[in-house]
Amino acid sequence: MKNLFVTILLIIIVIVLGLKFCFYQVRETESVLITRFGEPVAEKVDPGLYIKWPSPIEKVHRFDSRLQLFEGQMEETTTKGGEPVVVTSYIAWRIAEPQKFFERVSTVNDVQKFLMSQLRNEQNEVIGRHYFSEFINTDPEKINFEGIENELRQSLGSELSDKYGITVAMVGIKKFEINEEVTAEVFNRMKADRNRKTETILGVGNATATKIRTDAESKKTELLAAANARAKAIMGRGDAEAARYYKMLEEDPELAMFLRDIEALKVMLEKDTTIVLGADTQPIGLLKDVPDIAPEKGEKETSAE
Repeated sequence: MKNLFVTILLIIIVIVLGLKFCFYQVRETESVLITRFGEPVAEKVDPGLYIKWPSPIEKVHRFDSRLQLFEGQMEETTTKGGEPVVVTSYIAWRIAEPQKFFERVSTVNDVQKFLMSQLRNEQNEVIGRHYFSEFINTDPEKINFEGIENELRQSLGSELSDKYGITVAMVGIKKFEINEEVTAEVFNRMKADRNRKTETILGVGNATATKIRTDAESKKTELLAAANARAKAIMGRGDAEAARYYKMLEEDPELAMFLRDIEALKVMLEKDTTIVLGADTQPIGLLKDVPDIAPEKGEKETSAE
Protein backbone atom coordinates (compact mmCIF):
# COMPACT_ATOMS: atom_id res chain seq x y z
CA MET A 1 0.00 0.00 0.00
CA LYS A 2 2.81 2.33 0.90
CA ASN A 3 4.58 1.59 -2.38
CA LEU A 4 1.41 2.37 -4.34
CA PHE A 5 1.08 5.77 -2.63
CA VAL A 6 4.69 6.62 -3.40
CA THR A 7 4.21 5.56 -7.03
CA ILE A 8 1.11 7.76 -7.43
CA LEU A 9 2.93 10.68 -5.80
CA LEU A 10 5.86 10.26 -8.18
CA ILE A 11 3.50 10.13 -11.16
CA ILE A 12 1.80 13.36 -10.00
CA ILE A 13 5.16 15.07 -9.54
CA VAL A 14 6.24 13.97 -13.00
CA ILE A 15 2.99 15.26 -14.51
CA VAL A 16 3.30 18.61 -12.71
CA LEU A 17 6.93 18.97 -13.79
CA GLY A 18 5.96 17.98 -17.32
CA LEU A 19 3.22 20.64 -17.37
CA LYS A 20 5.63 23.18 -15.94
CA PHE A 21 8.39 22.49 -18.43
CA CYS A 22 6.24 21.77 -21.52
CA PHE A 23 3.46 24.39 -21.19
CA TYR A 24 3.60 28.13 -20.86
CA GLN A 25 1.04 30.89 -20.52
CA VAL A 26 0.82 34.16 -22.39
CA ARG A 27 -0.94 36.89 -20.36
CA GLU A 28 -2.97 39.84 -21.65
CA THR A 29 -0.21 42.29 -20.86
CA GLU A 30 2.69 40.48 -22.51
CA SER A 31 4.00 38.90 -25.68
CA VAL A 32 6.28 35.85 -25.87
CA LEU A 33 9.16 34.68 -28.05
CA ILE A 34 10.25 31.00 -28.10
CA THR A 35 13.88 30.21 -28.92
CA ARG A 36 15.28 26.75 -29.61
CA PHE A 37 18.95 26.49 -28.75
CA GLY A 38 19.09 30.30 -28.94
CA GLU A 39 17.35 30.64 -32.31
CA PRO A 40 13.85 32.23 -32.47
CA VAL A 41 11.24 29.70 -33.62
CA ALA A 42 7.89 31.22 -32.61
CA GLU A 43 6.30 34.37 -31.17
CA LYS A 44 2.98 34.60 -29.40
CA VAL A 45 1.11 37.88 -28.91
CA ASP A 46 -2.38 36.47 -28.19
CA PRO A 47 -3.11 35.44 -24.57
CA GLY A 48 -3.55 31.70 -23.87
CA LEU A 49 -1.85 28.40 -22.89
CA TYR A 50 0.75 26.99 -25.33
CA ILE A 51 3.03 23.91 -25.48
CA LYS A 52 6.79 23.82 -26.08
CA TRP A 53 9.79 21.58 -25.72
CA PRO A 54 11.16 21.52 -22.16
CA SER A 55 14.09 23.71 -21.23
CA PRO A 56 16.91 23.88 -22.16
CA ILE A 57 15.72 22.82 -25.63
CA GLU A 58 13.31 25.76 -25.92
CA LYS A 59 13.23 28.90 -23.78
CA VAL A 60 10.44 31.43 -23.22
CA HIS A 61 11.28 35.14 -23.47
CA ARG A 62 8.56 37.40 -22.15
CA PHE A 63 8.06 41.06 -23.10
CA ASP A 64 5.72 43.68 -21.66
CA SER A 65 3.26 44.54 -24.47
CA ARG A 66 1.64 47.46 -22.59
CA LEU A 67 2.11 51.04 -23.67
CA GLN A 68 5.27 52.49 -22.16
CA LEU A 69 6.43 56.07 -21.80
CA PHE A 70 9.93 57.26 -22.46
CA GLU A 71 10.91 60.87 -21.77
CA GLY A 72 14.02 62.23 -23.42
CA GLN A 73 16.50 64.63 -21.91
CA MET A 74 16.51 68.38 -22.44
CA GLU A 75 18.30 68.95 -25.72
CA GLU A 76 19.39 72.22 -27.29
CA THR A 77 18.75 72.52 -30.99
CA THR A 78 18.00 75.25 -33.52
CA THR A 79 14.99 76.15 -35.59
CA LYS A 80 14.99 76.75 -39.34
CA GLY A 81 15.69 80.43 -38.71
CA GLY A 82 18.68 79.63 -36.49
CA GLU A 83 17.10 80.45 -33.08
CA PRO A 84 18.52 78.21 -30.32
CA VAL A 85 15.82 76.42 -28.32
CA VAL A 86 15.78 73.81 -25.57
CA VAL A 87 13.33 70.96 -26.10
CA THR A 88 12.19 67.97 -24.06
CA SER A 89 10.19 65.33 -25.95
CA TYR A 90 8.54 62.04 -25.01
CA ILE A 91 7.51 58.81 -26.76
CA ALA A 92 4.63 56.45 -25.93
CA TRP A 93 5.61 53.04 -27.39
CA ARG A 94 4.96 49.30 -27.18
CA ILE A 95 6.60 46.09 -28.41
CA ALA A 96 4.62 44.90 -31.44
CA GLU A 97 6.98 42.23 -32.89
CA PRO A 98 8.82 40.26 -30.16
CA GLN A 99 11.20 38.42 -32.54
CA LYS A 100 12.42 41.60 -34.25
CA PHE A 101 12.71 43.35 -30.88
CA PHE A 102 14.68 40.37 -29.43
CA GLU A 103 17.08 40.19 -32.37
CA ARG A 104 17.84 43.94 -32.51
CA VAL A 105 17.41 45.24 -28.96
CA SER A 106 16.86 42.32 -26.54
CA THR A 107 16.02 44.24 -23.31
CA VAL A 108 14.00 47.29 -22.30
CA ASN A 109 17.09 48.97 -20.84
CA ASP A 110 18.82 48.65 -24.17
CA VAL A 111 15.84 50.07 -26.03
CA GLN A 112 15.76 53.16 -23.79
CA LYS A 113 19.32 54.00 -24.80
CA PHE A 114 18.37 53.48 -28.41
CA LEU A 115 15.16 55.56 -28.05
CA MET A 116 17.13 58.42 -26.55
CA SER A 117 19.49 58.47 -29.51
CA GLN A 118 16.72 58.14 -32.10
CA LEU A 119 14.54 60.77 -30.41
CA ARG A 120 17.41 63.25 -30.26
CA ASN A 121 18.26 62.81 -33.94
CA GLU A 122 14.68 62.96 -35.24
CA GLN A 123 13.79 65.83 -32.89
CA ASN A 124 16.69 67.98 -34.08
CA GLU A 125 15.95 67.18 -37.72
CA VAL A 126 12.20 67.91 -37.53
CA ILE A 127 12.54 71.11 -35.46
CA GLY A 128 15.26 72.29 -37.84
CA ARG A 129 12.69 72.21 -40.67
CA HIS A 130 10.36 74.71 -38.94
CA TYR A 131 10.59 78.40 -38.07
CA PHE A 132 10.42 79.71 -34.51
CA SER A 133 7.13 81.45 -35.30
CA GLU A 134 5.52 78.03 -35.73
CA PHE A 135 6.20 77.30 -32.05
CA ILE A 136 5.56 80.73 -30.45
CA ASN A 137 3.43 83.36 -32.11
CA THR A 138 0.98 86.10 -31.15
CA ASP A 139 -1.36 84.68 -33.78
CA PRO A 140 -2.62 81.28 -32.51
CA GLU A 141 -3.49 80.16 -36.06
CA LYS A 142 0.21 80.27 -37.04
CA ILE A 143 1.31 77.93 -34.22
CA ASN A 144 1.92 74.43 -35.64
CA PHE A 145 2.76 72.35 -32.56
CA GLU A 146 0.37 69.54 -33.45
CA GLY A 147 1.64 69.26 -37.03
CA ILE A 148 5.27 69.18 -35.85
CA GLU A 149 4.48 66.44 -33.32
CA ASN A 150 2.72 64.38 -36.00
CA GLU A 151 5.72 64.82 -38.29
CA LEU A 152 8.02 63.64 -35.50
CA ARG A 153 5.78 60.64 -34.76
CA GLN A 154 5.68 59.55 -38.40
CA SER A 155 9.43 59.88 -38.76
CA LEU A 156 10.17 57.91 -35.58
CA GLY A 157 7.36 55.40 -36.14
CA SER A 158 8.56 54.10 -39.48
CA GLU A 159 12.18 53.83 -38.26
CA LEU A 160 11.36 51.98 -35.03
CA SER A 161 8.76 49.69 -36.57
CA ASP A 162 10.84 48.54 -39.53
CA LYS A 163 14.05 47.91 -37.64
CA TYR A 164 13.10 47.12 -34.05
CA GLY A 165 9.49 45.87 -33.98
CA ILE A 166 8.36 48.83 -31.85
CA THR A 167 5.09 50.68 -32.46
CA VAL A 168 5.09 54.40 -31.63
CA ALA A 169 1.64 55.44 -30.36
CA MET A 170 2.42 59.07 -29.58
CA VAL A 171 5.24 61.60 -29.71
CA GLY A 172 4.96 64.97 -28.00
CA ILE A 173 6.99 68.00 -27.00
CA LYS A 174 6.80 68.33 -23.21
CA LYS A 175 8.91 71.47 -22.82
CA PHE A 176 9.92 74.15 -25.24
CA GLU A 177 12.23 76.76 -23.76
CA ILE A 178 14.50 79.55 -24.94
CA ASN A 179 17.41 81.20 -23.16
CA GLU A 180 17.33 84.75 -21.77
CA GLU A 181 19.11 86.31 -24.74
CA VAL A 182 16.71 84.74 -27.20
CA THR A 183 13.78 85.55 -24.92
CA ALA A 184 14.65 89.25 -25.02
CA GLU A 185 14.94 89.12 -28.79
CA VAL A 186 11.62 87.32 -29.05
CA PHE A 187 9.86 89.83 -26.81
CA ASN A 188 11.38 92.73 -28.75
CA ARG A 189 10.22 91.12 -31.97
CA MET A 190 6.73 90.56 -30.54
CA LYS A 191 6.65 94.17 -29.29
CA ALA A 192 7.69 95.47 -32.70
CA ASP A 193 5.06 93.28 -34.32
CA ARG A 194 2.39 94.63 -31.96
CA ASN A 195 3.49 98.22 -32.61
CA ARG A 196 3.40 97.61 -36.33
CA LYS A 197 -0.14 96.20 -36.08
CA THR A 198 -1.17 99.13 -33.85
CA GLU A 199 0.14 101.65 -36.37
CA THR A 200 -1.64 99.85 -39.17
CA ILE A 201 -4.93 99.85 -37.27
CA LEU A 202 -4.53 103.52 -36.33
CA GLY A 203 -3.74 104.40 -39.95
CA VAL A 204 -6.87 102.65 -41.18
CA GLY A 205 -8.91 104.31 -38.43
CA ASN A 206 -7.57 107.79 -39.23
CA ALA A 207 -8.23 107.30 -42.94
CA THR A 208 -11.77 106.18 -42.19
CA ALA A 209 -12.32 109.14 -39.83
CA THR A 210 -10.99 111.58 -42.46
CA LYS A 211 -13.32 110.13 -45.08
CA ILE A 212 -16.29 110.35 -42.71
CA ARG A 213 -15.45 113.99 -41.82
CA THR A 214 -15.03 114.88 -45.52
CA ASP A 215 -18.33 113.25 -46.45
CA ALA A 216 -20.08 114.98 -43.52
CA GLU A 217 -18.62 118.37 -44.49
CA SER A 218 -19.68 117.88 -48.11
CA LYS A 219 -23.17 116.86 -47.01
CA LYS A 220 -23.34 119.84 -44.66
CA THR A 221 -22.40 122.25 -47.48
CA GLU A 222 -24.92 120.63 -49.80
CA LEU A 223 -27.71 120.80 -47.22
CA LEU A 224 -26.90 124.42 -46.31
CA ALA A 225 -26.96 125.43 -49.98
CA ALA A 226 -30.31 123.70 -50.48
CA ALA A 227 -31.69 125.24 -47.29
CA ASN A 228 -30.51 128.73 -48.24
CA ALA A 229 -32.01 128.38 -51.72
CA ARG A 230 -35.27 127.19 -50.25
CA ALA A 231 -35.25 130.00 -47.66
CA LYS A 232 -34.65 132.58 -50.38
CA ALA A 233 -37.51 131.14 -52.43
CA ILE A 234 -39.83 131.25 -49.41
CA MET A 235 -38.72 134.76 -48.56
CA GLY A 236 -39.34 135.81 -52.19
CA ARG A 237 -42.84 134.38 -52.15
CA GLY A 238 -43.43 135.96 -48.74
CA ASP A 239 -42.22 139.35 -49.94
CA ALA A 240 -44.45 139.14 -53.03
CA GLU A 241 -47.40 138.11 -50.89
CA ALA A 242 -46.66 140.86 -48.39
CA ALA A 243 -46.33 143.43 -51.15
CA ARG A 244 -49.71 142.40 -52.47
CA TYR A 245 -51.29 142.75 -49.04
CA TYR A 246 -49.53 146.05 -48.40
CA LYS A 247 -50.94 147.42 -51.61
CA MET A 248 -54.40 146.20 -50.74
CA LEU A 249 -54.01 147.55 -47.23
CA GLU A 250 -53.08 150.97 -48.53
CA GLU A 251 -56.02 151.06 -50.94
CA ASP A 252 -58.64 149.78 -48.51
CA PRO A 253 -57.48 148.67 -45.05
CA GLU A 254 -60.88 147.29 -44.06
CA LEU A 255 -61.22 145.24 -47.24
CA ALA A 256 -57.65 144.03 -46.89
CA MET A 257 -58.33 142.73 -43.37
CA PHE A 258 -61.50 141.13 -44.62
CA LEU A 259 -59.64 139.35 -47.40
CA ARG A 260 -56.95 138.26 -44.90
CA ASP A 261 -59.62 136.72 -42.67
CA ILE A 262 -61.23 134.99 -45.67
CA GLU A 263 -57.86 133.58 -46.65
CA ALA A 264 -57.15 132.38 -43.08
CA LEU A 265 -60.56 130.74 -42.88
CA LYS A 266 -59.98 129.06 -46.20
CA VAL A 267 -56.69 127.64 -44.99
CA MET A 268 -58.14 126.45 -41.70
CA LEU A 269 -61.10 124.70 -43.35
CA GLU A 270 -59.12 123.26 -46.21
CA LYS A 271 -58.89 119.82 -44.48
CA ASP A 272 -60.97 117.86 -42.02
CA THR A 273 -60.48 120.27 -39.16
CA THR A 274 -62.46 120.66 -35.97
CA ILE A 275 -62.20 124.15 -34.41
CA VAL A 276 -64.19 125.34 -31.43
CA LEU A 277 -64.43 129.14 -31.45
CA GLY A 278 -66.87 131.74 -30.30
CA ALA A 279 -69.50 132.82 -32.76
CA ASP A 280 -68.14 136.35 -32.71
CA THR A 281 -64.61 135.36 -33.28
CA GLN A 282 -63.10 136.43 -36.56
CA PRO A 283 -63.16 135.08 -39.18
CA ILE A 284 -66.00 132.80 -37.92
CA GLY A 285 -68.11 135.95 -37.59
CA LEU A 286 -68.30 136.10 -41.36
CA LEU A 287 -70.57 133.06 -41.27
CA LYS A 288 -72.96 134.92 -39.02
CA ASP A 289 -73.24 138.38 -40.53
CA VAL A 290 -72.01 139.95 -43.69
CA PRO A 291 -69.90 142.96 -42.64
CA ASP A 292 -71.14 146.35 -43.54
CA ILE A 293 -68.43 147.70 -45.72
CA ALA A 294 -69.22 151.14 -47.01
CA PRO A 295 -67.59 152.30 -50.18
CA GLU A 296 -64.86 154.85 -49.88
CA LYS A 297 -65.71 158.51 -50.27
CA GLY A 298 -64.13 158.75 -53.68
CA GLU A 299 -66.06 155.71 -54.86
CA LYS A 300 -69.43 157.30 -53.75
CA GLU A 301 -68.72 160.42 -55.71
CA THR A 302 -67.73 158.39 -58.71
CA SER A 303 -70.95 156.34 -58.42
CA ALA A 304 -73.07 159.48 -58.08
CA GLU A 305 -71.58 160.95 -61.17
